[in-house]
Amino acid sequence: MSRLSPRPFIALAASTALVACGTSLAQTAPTSPATTSTHPNSIQPETTLQVSATGEVRRAPDMATITLGVQTEAKSASEAMSENAQKMDNVYSALSEAGIAERDMQTSNLSLQPRYDYSNRDGGPPDLVGYTASNQVTITVRNLDTLGTTMDSIVSQGGNTISGLSFGLDDPSDARDEARREAVNKAMERAELYAEATGYRVARIVTISESSSDTGGPVPMMAMRAESDASTKVSGGEVGYQVTVNVTYELRK
Repeated sequence: MSRLSPRPFIALAASTALVACGTSLAQTAPTSPATTSTHPNSIQPETTLQVSATGEVRRAPDMATITLGVQTEAKSASEAMSENAQKMDNVYSALSEAGIAERDMQTSNLSLQPRYDYSNRDGGPPDLVGYTASNQVTITVRNLDTLGTTMDSIVSQGGNTISGLSFGLDDPSDARDEARREAVNKAMERAELYAEATGYRVARIVTISESSSDTGGPVPMMAMRAESDASTKVSGGEVGYQVTVNVTYELRK
């Protein structure tokens, strides 16, 4: 008697699709017969649901970064640079007295530019009238209660440029993790809703990825007071941390 060969297993996939609100439920289109896969991540027949969800956490900031410095003008380049250096020394002294550590101070711009008078209307070249020297430093203020007085002391010592004020958390890892948990919970709730509505159940996660971003709160308020004994008022508002997860689930009957 001849031995019979085992009959091969053949799997066919149905063809359905559902797309709604950025979430998709799909099965692969019919294909030619294929043998089963023993890979642990294989799904056969494949029925997947793709979900995107965003979690956001807002916190009161505990630090601020700000760019400030000195801009000077003089007839010659050496005079502009010399005056600028003297005033910047005073600014650095004010920063140290305000408790700003050296590790929280970094030069962000140093420039020397000629200044021209373009009012000559006889067609000739512009006249060189002097030079502008600029020196800026970006600092981190870790005690927000002193931010206003720190800026005031800098101005009193010759600082005349302030820009780029922003707030944040010194260690945002906990806030981002909370946003991740919120995003994953939202994604799972949405997946279960779509699965139930279509007669499926959520079996497992096939893939998951994330993207994150930091969002500012209200525009920081800075107001110089008329009274000599009042410092500049600064309001930090809140800072936000967002995490978006993109999750693919396997659905089963």
